[in-house]
Amino acid sequence: MTQIRGHDFPDELFYDVDNQIWYAPLPDGTLRVGFTSWATALMGEVLVFTPKRIGHTFEKNRWLAMVESGKWIGAARAAFDGTVLAHNQTLVDRPGLLTRDPFGEGWMLIVRPTGEDWRAALVTGDGVGEAVERWIAAGSYKDRGD
Repeated sequence: MTQIRGHDFPDELFYDVDNQIWYAPLPDGTLRVGFTSWATALMGEVLVFTPKRIGHTFEKNRWLAMVESGKWIGAARAAFDGTVLAHNQTLVDRPGLLTRDPFGEGWMLIVRPTGEDWRAALVTGDGVGEAVERWIAAGSYKDRGD
């Protein structure tokens, strides 16, 4: 487990650092998707979670889900093209789980990537710490609005 400024980044996950989204490979080739604890800390208490509909496709850099909090309204953006297979209905009903348990009960979606190269722009393992520190130093998260 990599820890960066008090936030955990589990080593087995793949990260889209720019969007602070994690992807967990599942045995059937699908991926579980969620926001990092860094992202959820910036959001504050989440009030509404609206996922893209099951069966709908998505494109790289386009929205997978919309999130409304006391501090932020914005999108969870995809790191690759794919299809939404399932969403976390518990999160829809209790959106605060996103901030309380982002790597557990606060997961957002199950997706199937379109291509085999879904990992290409993601970081994992030892590369996470350096990538996240560069992202923090750049300060681009301060300008994020959707």
